[in-house]
Amino acid sequence: MSLQPMLCCDGQNHTCMVKNGLCRSRRPETQMSQEEKAEDLKVDMSQEQVTPRLWTIHRDGEVLMRLSRHGPGHESPMTIPEFFRESVNRFGTYPALASKKDGKWDVLNYNQYYEACRKTARAMLKLGLEPFHSVGILGFNSIEWILAALGATFAGGFCVGIYATNSADACEYVITHAKVNILLVENGAQLQKILSIPSNKMETLKAIVQYKPPVDDRKCENLYSWDDFLELGSSIPDAQLDQIIKSQKANQCAVIIYTSGTTGQPKGVMLSHDNITWTAGSVARVYNLAYAPEKQEVVVSYLPLSHIAAQMMDVWVPIKVGAFIYFAEPDALKGTLVNTLQEVKPTAFLGVPRIWEKMHEKIKETAAKSSSLRRKVFLWARNIGFKVNSKRMLGEHDPPMSYRMAKALVFTKVKNSLGLDHCRIFISGAAPLNKETSEFFLSLDIPIGEVYGMSESSGPHSISTLGNYKVLSSGKIVAGCKNMLYQPSKDGVGEICLWGRHVFMGYLEQEDATMEAIDKEGWLHSGDLGRLDHQGFLFITGRIKEIIITAGGENVAPIPIENLVKETIPIISNAMLVGDKAKFLSILLTLKGCRGGSARLTE
Repeated sequence: MSLQPMLCCDGQNHTCMVKNGLCRSRRPETQMSQEEKAEDLKVDMSQEQVTPRLWTIHRDGEVLMRLSRHGPGHESPMTIPEFFRESVNRFGTYPALASKKDGKWDVLNYNQYYEACRKTARAMLKLGLEPFHSVGILGFNSIEWILAALGATFAGGFCVGIYATNSADACEYVITHAKVNILLVENGAQLQKILSIPSNKMETLKAIVQYKPPVDDRKCENLYSWDDFLELGSSIPDAQLDQIIKSQKANQCAVIIYTSGTTGQPKGVMLSHDNITWTAGSVARVYNLAYAPEKQEVVVSYLPLSHIAAQMMDVWVPIKVGAFIYFAEPDALKGTLVNTLQEVKPTAFLGVPRIWEKMHEKIKETAAKSSSLRRKVFLWARNIGFKVNSKRMLGEHDPPMSYRMAKALVFTKVKNSLGLDHCRIFISGAAPLNKETSEFFLSLDIPIGEVYGMSESSGPHSISTLGNYKVLSSGKIVAGCKNMLYQPSKDGVGEICLWGRHVFMGYLEQEDATMEAIDKEGWLHSGDLGRLDHQGFLFITGRIKEIIITAGGENVAPIPIENLVKETIPIISNAMLVGDKAKFLSILLTLKGCRGGSARLTE
């Protein structure tokens, strides 16, 4: 144990006691016992002792965990395998994962889920997954996706999701930068994308697993089907895997999320075991999620698991509470999502703004086609719903009789049509939700709570719930986390800065970017502008950084695209990409001109 002055997790300058990578604030006047002094002296004399910092860029690095002295931020850290094992002990026989095969749901319970993860981990070890190296996953959400993610962490590697829409060049960058040893691809189309990359540019890649049939293993060496891949692990003893699991630390990296930079290649956001497990517990607490067997929450997984919002809500939070995850069809966003929702009836639903906007448009379209009387009833009910829910925001919870009538005549039917009749938690994340859509659903008794966060905060930093809700706000800061507005204006608007156990470890192998994001006092600078009202609600007012977030929640770095356009079309003098919060991207162009009245364009 070593004592050293530093800014602790409560944001105050104390002397900090560091042991096993934990940061627990200690006031200077606190007296140490003789045993502590002896241990402290012994450690300080060791030349090999390296105290972790609040950030690292190294794949095998360790960070100082930001434990609070009390409250939610003081909970004991856990690795992902410990976190999962604890849940399996509680929820073992309850259904965990379900995907459709030949029209029927194929279900794994928590015991089977856990054992499948161990089997996957042993297969990865057999294929040569090295410590602190990555397993890449390229494809739509599925049971295999999640088993690979958990298997990678069990085996001492990292889970690295790759967007199915990524180009071959983008895939190559992630595979190389993350040092991917094993790559899982969904199907033949994704395999062909990878095979188009010269093998000498993927030197760390040892094997490819195609997890959906048919698999043509003649296409390349070291290509495995999912079943053949799992069989490989039979020769790896459980004791070997157990030793790897036992050696893991909560302050080491477990997951890498790739997020867009404004001027160059994506950055690898390193999330520790503690980042994941603590944040999952915090989300469950804020939303007051039910734990099996009291009641089992139901979730439909359809948003890309490469994104931290979907991964947190579809993988890590369900493990914490013993939820049941159904996987939507790959064409969910092309029209089949509602069918799945109607069939499985989720109790919590996360949608990016574009999903809510599409639902908004569909409901309005249906209402417009109805009879004059039905339209009048619909508008009457919406008026009642908006008034009642607006009063709820002010703390009034005694709705009039007309609300019950509106609920029976309109609200329940609308929720049934969307498959959200069992849903009590409606979430929008990844991009701001516009006011029109937010108020429209509020009037239909569907209060959509916005979440503010980023990959670098393991997902959420502030959350709107039924008890803490205001239209256009992002709710209140998650308990155990801290918020600071940097250089606020007269109106109280400043850059949102974050502190807590949800703050990432650093950007993989990118020291300058990490030091730019995390200041000397350990605060994570978001690049977003916001303000807090007198009740502690966070409102996002703008962005400092240039990155574009579409209505679908996709992060787009404009500068590389703008530069490429100018390089490809020499006649273009300036290019400006636009589309923040929009359904699509547009680019504004200016042409190069020639001086002199007789000059003409020739190309």
